[in-house]
Amino acid sequence: MAALNLSCYYHLFHSLSHSPPPRNVASVSILHGRNNISLSPMPLTFHRQKLHNNLLVLATTMSTSVRDDLPPALDSTSEPPPVFDGTTRLYVSYTCPYAQRVWITRNCKGLQEKIKLVPIDLHNRPDWYKEKVYPPNKVPALEHKNEVKGESLDLIKYINTNFEGPSLYPDDPLKKEFGDELLSYTDTFNKSVTTSFKGDGVDEAAAGFDYIENALSKFDDGPFFLGQLSLVDIAYAPFIERFQPYLLDVKNYDIKVGRPKLAAWIEEMNKNEDFNQTRRDPKELVESYKKRFLVRSPKQG
Repeated sequence: MAALNLSCYYHLFHSLSHSPPPRNVASVSILHGRNNISLSPMPLTFHRQKLHNNLLVLATTMSTSVRDDLPPALDSTSEPPPVFDGTTRLYVSYTCPYAQRVWITRNCKGLQEKIKLVPIDLHNRPDWYKEKVYPPNKVPALEHKNEVKGESLDLIKYINTNFEGPSLYPDDPLKKEFGDELLSYTDTFNKSVTTSFKGDGVDEAAAGFDYIENALSKFDDGPFFLGQLSLVDIAYAPFIERFQPYLLDVKNYDIKVGRPKLAAWIEEMNKNEDFNQTRRDPKELVESYKKRFLVRSPKQG
């Protein structure tokens, strides 16, 4: 879906509201890239403020993202890209939640055309990735200005600060302080939930999700951790995407029960096209975690 400029809607409103209406109906067709959005028919006596509100809602609810044509993952048989040729590249794995954080950030900033996605097959990694691109041999990694940087939390902050697009972190000092606290808690949260995967109960996972529920209650100006969508939501989303179906399937534990804020957050995240473009099939995620956390006994082979 092509990126939309909000100003086009204001120009449209201005031209409509300062021109005489047609005799019978007003029909508006907005052509932008692949989009053909029609608002018709409208009655002769439409109200200017109502039209303004409708156009504003339309503009703010349309996805501002560009859908990627996802390339195949590069493996040991693949040739390397022309590294350090001035192209900004984001090296990811389609299955890695840490890489997914940075991928979502790229999308939310509208940088699909500025940052090229380069997927790596982690099960059959090309030798050149370690030798020529990123010696730690992990994803994510960002090639930018003849340097390669890593670590997902550092990268989402770097992209937010050093590239164009909407800011994904608030200026409000209170929100910023709480956001920093929540970003620091991500590893603790992930560990507490995955620890429950290995045992019989869900107490540690429940405690982690209770913390999330309380954190989502901090601000009331939106359904997200800091009110509006931010790097904090992006940092947690790939992991909750995996934890929710796994706990429901294996432990029969629904993380949304008794946590209305978390349920609302999940619903809102699932509406976000920039996030949805990075998501995997829940069944695939559950099977992946089963292979990782469910240890077979010798009798089971």
